[in-house]
Amino acid sequence: QVQLVESGGGLVQPGGSLRLSCVASGGTLEYYGVTWFRQVPGKEREGVSCIAAEGDTYYSDSVYGRFSVSRDNARNTVYLQMNNLRPEDTAVYYCSTDMWSALCGAKWATPRPHDVWGQGTPVTVSS
Repeated sequence: QVQLVESGGGLVQPGGSLRLSCVASGGTLEYYGVTWFRQVPGKEREGVSCIAAEGDTYYSDSVYGRFSVSRDNARNTVYLQMNNLRPEDTAVYYCSTDMWSALCGAKWATPRPHDVWGQGTPVTVSS
C-alpha cells in the first residue's frame, strides 16, 4: 500500500504563504486524484482542495483564490500553495487518495473510510 508523507507546515504570520508537499512512496500517485484536508482539534476534517489525475482542480469556498494545488508526477508529489493565509487556516493539513479513482468526484471534500492518509503537517497562522 502506498504511504504518504506531508511536509512544509509551520508558523506563519497572517498574509504570509506556505507550500505544502505530499510525497508518496511504495506506489504512484499519477493515476489518482489527491485531496488535501485540514483538521482542527475537536472538529471533523474539512476538504480544502482536490486535484484529479489529469490535473483538474477543485477548492473549498473558504480557500478559493488563495490556495493552489498542483502535482509533479515525476517526483510523485502533490503540492498545496497557500497564499494570503488567515488565522482560521490554522490546522493540521493532510493529503489523501483512494488509490482507485482518477477523478475528484462530487464528494471529494468528504473523507472516505478506505482513503490512504499521511501523518499530517501542522500549519499555524498567528501574529
